[in-house]
Amino acid sequence: MLADKDRIFTNLYGFESPGIDAAMKRGDWDGTKDIIAKGQDWIIGEMKESGLRGRGGAGFPTGLKWSFMPKESDGRPSYLVVNADEGEPGTCKDRDLMRHDPHKLIEGCLIAGFAMRAVAAYIYIRGEFYREAEALEQAIEEARAKGFLGKDACGSGYSFDVHVHRGAGAYICGEETALIESLEGKKGQPRLKPPFPANVGVWGCPTTVNNVESIAVAPTILRRGAGWFSGLGRPNNTGTKVFSISGHVNKPCNVEEEMGIPLKELIEKHAGGVRGGWDNLLAVIPGGSSVPILPKSICDTVLMDFDSLREHQSGLGTAAVIVMDKSTDVVKAIARLSEFYKHESCGQCTPCREGTGWMWRVMERLVTGEAEKSEIDTLLEVTKQIEGHTICALGDAAAWPIQGLMRHFRPEVEARIENYHAKAAE
Repeated sequence: MLADKDRIFTNLYGFESPGIDAAMKRGDWDGTKDIIAKGQDWIIGEMKESGLRGRGGAGFPTGLKWSFMPKESDGRPSYLVVNADEGEPGTCKDRDLMRHDPHKLIEGCLIAGFAMRAVAAYIYIRGEFYREAEALEQAIEEARAKGFLGKDACGSGYSFDVHVHRGAGAYICGEETALIESLEGKKGQPRLKPPFPANVGVWGCPTTVNNVESIAVAPTILRRGAGWFSGLGRPNNTGTKVFSISGHVNKPCNVEEEMGIPLKELIEKHAGGVRGGWDNLLAVIPGGSSVPILPKSICDTVLMDFDSLREHQSGLGTAAVIVMDKSTDVVKAIARLSEFYKHESCGQCTPCREGTGWMWRVMERLVTGEAEKSEIDTLLEVTKQIEGHTICALGDAAAWPIQGLMRHFRPEVEARIENYHAKAAE
């Protein structure tokens, strides 16, 4: 269990003020000038050394991503874009970080922006996060007033500013290139890659897109040292992580914990356990709605990190733990997710545009049992034709929940079909 001294987000629950004076008492903006003075290569080296992997879902090494930005400008400015869209169902971590600890993110923007030679940061926030956007605007004003942002940020001789841009609430805008399109004022549709954003990003300039949590933890890592962060968690899965626990638990919550904590311990220690006790657990979606579901037998022992969950054919994703007890109609729950992905598909790629609607319609019939058993295999075949064949990962996100359902709950689906036909024959 994570010791209090190792927590990065010390105001996650908003017990103290989010303002700059309170933030500075908690250690934010402490020695920022000295960190910047150590230079871009040192900052990127420390981030690589820390082993931090992107906290937005993909888990790509953060320091490595930063190092892709051009060292020498060809005349184009570089930009940092922070993904605060947080559209993944079940996920509510970035929202609390921005609401209660905005200065961690603002300071992170300055340091990350400096490391990547960016001229400004744009925080692309989901439009529904109205109060959170206000909190960020206020934090930016406070930082400017103290001289931490602007012409000579923190007295470092480096000019940098942060801007908040409100999105219009589309799940697809959480994908980095769709987010860039939306930021430019266009329809939020993913771009073909290459070119990657580090070469051609926002307004055709070198850009890095990072999740809120990935940027907000950077100042603390650099202050306390890469060795401290990499000493937490497990190899290749280092540091702390904010987990969002929702569903059939006694106390739904956000909690910062060490990577690699057993799922059972996470739920029982922090979320008050499963409603009706651990034996009443049916299944858990461990990382937001797009990762495959896991049955109780795996949840008993699985560790919450990228590699452990991948071994069980699921994923850490955004670490949004959705708990389902035995009262859940699991087929209906996955059908509801299929409807969500059908609704959120941007329609650019044929497999996703046509496939998400088709899968949802089949899932709706499987909920009632009004189908043939052979359709299960046809459905799985279609998920394979969608997965990996689209510009962005929305196709995968639509396919995986169905694959997880059939992997672990196929007998339940088949029983429904049998019951339906037995009743129809009466």
